[in-house]
Amino acid sequence: MATTLIVLAHPDRRSFNGTWAKATESASKALGHEVIWSDLCAMQFDPVEGASHYSGIDIDAPFDVLRAQEAASAAKMLPADVMREIEKIRQADRIVLHFPLWWFSPPAILKGWCDRVLVHGALHSVDARFDRGLCRGKRALFCVTTGSSAAESAYNGKEGDVRLLLWPLAYTMRYLGMTVLEPKIIHGVHAYHGDQAQHGLEARLTGEIDRHAQTIAAFDTRDIIPFNPDSDFDEGGSLRPDATSYSHFIRRAP
Repeated sequence: MATTLIVLAHPDRRSFNGTWAKATESASKALGHEVIWSDLCAMQFDPVEGASHYSGIDIDAPFDVLRAQEAASAAKMLPADVMREIEKIRQADRIVLHFPLWWFSPPAILKGWCDRVLVHGALHSVDARFDRGLCRGKRALFCVTTGSSAAESAYNGKEGDVRLLLWPLAYTMRYLGMTVLEPKIIHGVHAYHGDQAQHGLEARLTGEIDRHAQTIAAFDTRDIIPFNPDSDFDEGGSLRPDATSYSHFIRRAP
């Protein structure tokens, strides 16, 4: 039986993002999977990493996040809220992150969750990352809403290529060793439609919820975002001249 971790980064469970996350729960349970939740806003998760979380660790230097996390992990003195989230990730086979794009990036609470929870020494280390990551075998899916249209969010759109906006979060999951699936993106989700357009949006979103069970049922066969394997980089960490470039973020010299 698979275990699915749902991470919701929206302040209102009644929102479309919240309803969509509930649909992930229902579809996963219908397949016989166990479901665990991290509703970050409802949890009032503190997204700000800092020395105050590590009062029990003696670090004789200005705060350094990697050193603090590594020391706390080794001493088994990680903050309780962080340890709970780490255990959820360890337990999960699938991680489904539900969030809107705000100001061209995921909400700050989701970035803060990554900052605090993806702990150096617990979920990754210098030698255990990328192809040797500790989360190998886990699959991550982003379920994302935008206020912009599909055209505006395309590679040549005025709002910027949405897949490039999502790449840093996808690469974060890749850093841990996860397989990252092609995101499911629903566009034009905002409250500034006129009456007729609003009715059309509501009908469209209802259809998306109704079809979401198919997305979850096909989870293991969904297309995967390609990343360069470790062997594509030289000893200095640069992409080899003969390697394929999968993203504008990592590319050969022009």
